[in-house]
Amino acid sequence: MGSFSLVHWLIVLLIVVLVFGTKRLPSIGKDLGNAIKGFKEGMKGEEEKPAEKPAGRVIDGDDNKR
Repeated sequence: MGSFSLVHWLIVLLIVVLVFGTKRLPSIGKDLGNAIKGFKEGMKGEEEKPAEKPAGRVIDGDDNKR
């Protein structure tokens, strides 16, 4: 029950072609590639982002002196 053999992958490919048709396969592949690329960029952006400052006005203790 481990990995799939070449025959299993060919059967899966045949079913995908039957369901989606050969004309839609390139667009599906392109969309999937763009989704993966966007996900990787999003994950990379989260790691490299500096800590965000809080939104709104920040009141400092020195500004309140009279």
